[in-house]
Amino acid sequence: MKHSLWLMVFTLMLLSCKESTSEEAVAQNEPFEYDMYVPSEMANLMNDMYDHNLQIKQDILDGKQPKEFPEEFLKIHSAEFTKGKGRNETFDNFSKLYISTQKEIYNPDSEVDLKSRFNSSINLCISCHQTECTGPISRIKKLIIQ
Repeated sequence: MKHSLWLMVFTLMLLSCKESTSEEAVAQNEPFEYDMYVPSEMANLMNDMYDHNLQIKQDILDGKQPKEFPEEFLKIHSAEFTKGKGRNETFDNFSKLYISTQKEIYNPDSEVDLKSRFNSSINLCISCHQTECTGPISRIKKLIIQ
């Protein structure tokens, strides 16, 4: 009963607040534009790369050899960036190295153990992100195989 009373009071407080700019714009017949986040082509690609590498990490931990390099990773050279961002020489160099290290993960004849090859690729992601878009670094670090 006590919780119900608090819930009613809280609901009334919320309903009595007047801070709705979209409702005000509609009432005044003004156009109101929502600023919706739409991920860029590059952001979507990087999220796909993360998901794929998460699966590769699990495969490696399960003792499985990854089968085939995902060709969609090559879009890193052409995908559109988030507004206000762009390619530069540093990004281009890191992306070429990233593709190279990713391809090496799928090389069954490599003399370097699979875990090291995978971690090298992930560490390259971290290094690149330290130069520009630092937000996802903590997420990327979770891919490293200990």
